[in-house]
Amino acid sequence: MADPEWRRIAGFRVVFTSGTGMNLPPRPPVNWRARLAGFAAVLLIIGGAAAMGVAALTQHHAPQPGQDAAGVTAASGRGPRLPHSEPTTVSIPAIGVRSSLLRLGLNADGTIQVPSVYNRPMEAAWYKYSVTPGEIGSSVIEGHVDTLNGPAVFYRLGALRPGNTIDVTLADGVTAVFRVTGVREYPKDNFPTKIIYGASDYAALHLITCGGAFDFSTGHYLSSTVVFATLVTSRHA
Repeated sequence: MADPEWRRIAGFRVVFTSGTGMNLPPRPPVNWRARLAGFAAVLLIIGGAAAMGVAALTQHHAPQPGQDAAGVTAASGRGPRLPHSEPTTVSIPAIGVRSSLLRLGLNADGTIQVPSVYNRPMEAAWYKYSVTPGEIGSSVIEGHVDTLNGPAVFYRLGALRPGNTIDVTLADGVTAVFRVTGVREYPKDNFPTKIIYGASDYAALHLITCGGAFDFSTGHYLSSTVVFATLVTSRHA
């Protein structure tokens, strides 16, 4: 692996390496280098955009996934699928989450847009250049873990376990029901971008927020919490 190159994106130090070989969903043409920087930036910004988070203010940390929650990151077999329909809300009963979904893409500099940590910390966002939830491929939803004022929408994401369900309501009135297959924590300097954003042969859903230890010297979390889920059924309103 090449030596990491450090840059500053949105005021934060970002590390990335070249040559990921990603196979990502179609999106507007962007510079490949900027695209890689964008993926790295979102890992640093989600939940850690403020100079200090809940960890810094209260020493209370969001739940972190353990080995018993690791599960698997991919499903066997294709399973059910749904037609293209943009998501409007996400509900995770096991951790008391219900949020409308913003529709975010890329900033002008190629970095991934995230909800405002100041006025929309309790809203999650669907990455609009991923497939819609229920389509064959990897659909990605992101959210903050905390803010200066307390927990944000995905504060308890790390408490999920395999078997928990995630409901995503779509614009056509269908609710896609996903079952969690694994919950894992990845260091931000070794994030599996291809696994999270790359192609899959089944209807996958990936939820992302910050996790791990809070670095007081840099003002951001050192890891990311990722929930892997697969479509199991759907229901009409």
